[in-house]
Amino acid sequence: MWALAAKALLAGAMIVAIAEIGKKLPAVAALVASLPLVSVLGMILLWHERPDAENMAVHAGATFWYVLPSLPMFLLIPYMLRAGMPFWLSLTAGCALTVVLYLVMAAFGPRLGLRL
Repeated sequence: MWALAAKALLAGAMIVAIAEIGKKLPAVAALVASLPLVSVLGMILLWHERPDAENMAVHAGATFWYVLPSLPMFLLIPYMLRAGMPFWLSLTAGCALTVVLYLVMAAFGPRLGLRL
């Protein structure tokens, strides 16, 4: 139970740090947010609980393929905001696009030989 709480606190601290940095240095906050800190931390914790090389290889490979469908969101949101759209609408549209692209990846990835 304590380990789960510690993981949640660490993840929360990372999000708060990015938000605080973003108040003064939005580009630096974007850089920190784009670092695969959560993925690396997740892999470390997964390895600690289940040190299985094949499991980790599948996890890391699937993470790569699932990052790709999330990238268009980071183009759509600034486009919509600069076009005068409200933040919440832009964010919702970006998230919806990501969900659709995740579903496409989940449906077609295995057909292309990807282990997801």
